[in-house]
Amino acid sequence: MFKRLPGDEARNLVTTTPDTAVVFRPAVLKTPALLTLIIYGWRLLVALVRTLWRHPIASAVPVTLGLIWTLYGWPLAASVLGFVVLVLLAWAFCARDSFTRLVGRRLLAWWRLMWVYRRHWQAVMDVSGLAKRIHGRAYMPRLIRVTCDGWADRLTVRMLGGQAVKDWTDRTDNLAQGFGAVSCRVALVKGGRLLLTFPRSDPLAAPIPALPIPDEPTVGPVEIGKQEDGQPLRLKVHGTHVLIAGATGAGKGSFLWDTIRGLLPAMRAGLAEIWALDPKLMELSFGRELFHGRYAADPADCADLLDDAVSMMQKRAARFAGLQRSHMPTVEDPFVLVLVDEVAFLTAYQPDKQLRQRISAALATLATQGRSVGVGVMAALQDPRKEVMNIRNLFPDKIALRLDESEQVDMVLGDGARDRGALADHISPIPELGAGVAYMRLETSPEPVRVRAAYVSDTDIRAMVAVFTGGEAA
Repeated sequence: MFKRLPGDEARNLVTTTPDTAVVFRPAVLKTPALLTLIIYGWRLLVALVRTLWRHPIASAVPVTLGLIWTLYGWPLAASVLGFVVLVLLAWAFCARDSFTRLVGRRLLAWWRLMWVYRRHWQAVMDVSGLAKRIHGRAYMPRLIRVTCDGWADRLTVRMLGGQAVKDWTDRTDNLAQGFGAVSCRVALVKGGRLLLTFPRSDPLAAPIPALPIPDEPTVGPVEIGKQEDGQPLRLKVHGTHVLIAGATGAGKGSFLWDTIRGLLPAMRAGLAEIWALDPKLMELSFGRELFHGRYAADPADCADLLDDAVSMMQKRAARFAGLQRSHMPTVEDPFVLVLVDEVAFLTAYQPDKQLRQRISAALATLATQGRSVGVGVMAALQDPRKEVMNIRNLFPDKIALRLDESEQVDMVLGDGARDRGALADHISPIPELGAGVAYMRLETSPEPVRVRAAYVSDTDIRAMVAVFTGGEAA
């Protein structure tokens, strides 16, 4: 009545009711015990060799102590261990930086690898859907390496064949929660390998006071704050254009004033000029003496100032034609930075259509032709939508402070920026925690970097004006 099924007998069929599908037990291949022992022995040998190759120092310590114990007894082994521990403690107290760099972070990486990541790796991969099971066989992404620095853990991971980076960027929240981190960022190292970054601490949690005014005049990258890894944040302004977007109270003014502060010595030396447009009348007006009359607040005056900047740029380009292709700041041809606060008021919300068109055309001309002749544009706005700022793609470098919606992150920083960890919509609205915190994406690097600009107070601005004009600070 029943035909023989592959791998089983008809008597092994199990049925319950007529409506239930027929279930049968699959065939079981019995592996010889000797073959099983050989397979497990080979895996143990491979794991041992891999451990010795990746952790030579950590492996040498127990091996050396074991040899000493075997050859000379346990008292000498304990004495050697105690001596090594004392030396390490003395090193940690006397030269903390070198100890942390050479020993401490390696020990921390090993501890985090064993206690946090490898311990929970399989469970997190299964729950997040990054592990796959095909025909009863489990396929798991491979954790290759863990390194630690002062603020984050960095995991090098080999993806499964056929996986895409988007499969991981869509699950950053799952990964962060699974490993007990506040966030996770995903970056492609090379084909098939990813770098996962899990922050352990936040160097940007506290506001940064105004940085000292530089001693040397320069239009090179100006220091304006701190990066998430604790390194100084230097913003390039000469030879590029910068777009700054953020909600009200996010700290856009910090980036503007930090840039002015960094260029102040070059302005005093005549190597740089700042032309300021301040339609809100509440930000740049504090330091209008710094701009040598190149300051405008009324929309008509802003349009005239931009037209003057375009005229100056075109005359300079005519003089440079056939002689030089890049700009070197001189007193005769200084670097000119056109600083626009609340640019959307001039390009989108301005009721006078003729003025709006003049301003948009002038900004587009400066953004497309100004880099090679030493004219840069730095514009700040609240609403990054295309209909509000239709020339935002002309700005190579972009900064996103706190934004109201997740979709706005990609509007400012480009497609996929939020998936790679630029969570600008999660920045705290509390000024002490989130003002000046931003994600920056530069022309030279597609990966967003979390930064915080220093806070320049009204007192600092008055002191800058006093220094620039040769008076005394108020």
